[in-house]
Amino acid sequence: MPRFEREKKTLKTMIALYCKDHHSPISGLCADCTSLQEYAMGRLANCRYGADKPKCAVCTTHCYKPVMRDAVRNVMRYAGPRMLVKHPVLALEHVVDGLLHRPKTSKKKL
Repeated sequence: MPRFEREKKTLKTMIALYCKDHHSPISGLCADCTSLQEYAMGRLANCRYGADKPKCAVCTTHCYKPVMRDAVRNVMRYAGPRMLVKHPVLALEHVVDGLLHRPKTSKKKL
């Protein structure tokens, strides 16, 4: 699976874990988590870096509104450690992707 698709799957899985444990929807996601997921998928689809994008946490361009950034940060803070148990392969691939696809920084001349 391409990295970009895997990132979308990882984010959807994290939001689902968070929603299930915090909001207990009867099925699927609650309205707030559905809205957050749609927003995040829209941001990913329109990322200026395309397939070469770094993980959002280390990106030099913050394209999320502050409220949504905080919401995603809360989801990841909660779901991240649980991903190691519930979805270990996806979690490991997410960590490896973060190590391999860091944002390029310009080298300063001394």
